[in-house]
Order: sequence, then structure tokens, then C-alpha cells
Amino acid sequence: MAREVTLQRKLTFTALAWAVAMILFFPILWTILTSFKTEAQAIASPPVFIPTWTFENYIEVQSRADYFRHFFNSVWISIGSTLLALLIAIPSAWAMAFAPTPRTKDILMWMLSTKMMPAVGVLVPMYLLFRDAGLLDTVWGLTIILTLINLPIVIWMLYTYFREIPVDILEAARMDGAILWKELFYVLMPMAVPGIASTLLLNVILAWNEAFWTINLTASKAAPLTAFISSFSSPEGLFWAKLSAASTLAIAPILVLGWISQKQLVRGLTFGAVK
Repeated sequence: MAREVTLQRKLTFTALAWAVAMILFFPILWTILTSFKTEAQAIASPPVFIPTWTFENYIEVQSRADYFRHFFNSVWISIGSTLLALLIAIPSAWAMAFAPTPRTKDILMWMLSTKMMPAVGVLVPMYLLFRDAGLLDTVWGLTIILTLINLPIVIWMLYTYFREIPVDILEAARMDGAILWKELFYVLMPMAVPGIASTLLLNVILAWNEAFWTINLTASKAAPLTAFISSFSSPEGLFWAKLSAASTLAIAPILVLGWISQKQLVRGLTFGAVK
């Protein structure tokens, strides 16, 4: 009897998980299907679920804008901002986790509170700073701004992971003569690989999907795929099929990355949860 109840509960939770997953995935599926429709089918009422499977939207999207230039801009900006954030966050999280001060928690809360501020509230001063520094419409400029906006989350995640590592291991390394940088690179980082990897993947996703700053601080040279999507909004109106094709091309790389790295991402996010 107990086995039947357990099996029924397992099937119920599995069905609920699949239902939630399908609800969350449906907008992406609908976008992909719409990208293969004609413009008439895209705005038809009632909606057309089975498209005519035309590739004209993708051909026109590529002819109108250079997809690969935007793609490589997204790659450099996402990877560059992630590596720069990790370069700053790893020693910062190490110091907060293993050499805390009475103000450490206040500093962490202050960093997290910066994420609560509306980005539009600092758009004008940031735009003026970037203009005067010559960073407008540059890959380096977007790399810097995305590093800054994602840094609090990166530090918080690494701080949480580092707190799960026993301090005794680091003290043993010090007793064996390990200096500070050896303790960090040869003891701490190898033990926190799952957490660092999941933080890296999450930051790449956040940087890839960032739209507000990439649209407002770029024009053409450094425009990533988020700006590539927005370019298909015109005064004549929204061409849903072409916009869906551009969106599909923009989200496809990050979807593939997430699918390939899902095990590592889940492992890192649950790092230290079970002892």
C-alpha cells in the first residue's frame, strides 16, 4: 500500500513538473513556429498552429542585418563580462567568506540592493560617462557595464559556495606553507569548481539576454543580438514573422548552451545543499 502511494505521488509530481515545463516552454515554441509562418499567418485570428514552413523570414532577416556580426558581439561581450566579473568576484567572495568583518553582511546586502534600483534611473549619467570616455557603441563599454550590473549576483553566489567549504582544509594548507595565492588557486578553486562553473554559466546567460543597456549604449558597431532583435521594430509596425525569426536566431545559441550544460548548472546550483 505504501509503495502504491509513493508511486502515485511520484507520478503526480512528474506530471506537474511536465505541465509547468510545457507552460514555460510554450512561448519559445510559439516563437519558433511563428518564424516559419507568413506574415498573414502570424497575425491570423484564430491563430494558425501549423505553419507553411517557409524560410523566407530567415533569408530576409539575414539580408537586412548581419546576424553573424551581432552574434560575435554577443559572444565577446558575454564571455568578456563573465571572465572580468569572476576575476573580481572570486577574491572578493574569498575575503568575505574566510576573513569576514563585522560589516561583511552589510556590504553584501548593499551590493544586492543595487540590483533593486531601476536601470532607467541612472541611464542619463551612465550615457554621459560613456560618451565622455569614448565607450559608446564599443564592445569594451558593454563588457564593463554588464560586468558591473551582474557583479553583485556573482559575488553573492560565490560567497554562498565558498561558505560551504570547510575552513579546516584551508588552515591545513596554510600549515603546510601555502601562501595566499596558492591557497586560492590550488586549494579553494578546485574544490569550488561546480559552484564557479554554475556562476559562470548563469552570468553568460544574464549577459546574453541583457537588452536595456545594450540597446541604449550601442548603435551599430558593437550591437549584440538583443539590439539585432529590436531593429525589426519599425514605424510601419511589427512584422511578427520576421521578428520571431530574429528572436529565434538570437535565443538559439543560449538555448543550446543551456541544454548542453544543464547537468553542470544544476550540480553547481545545488553545490553544498546536501552534506
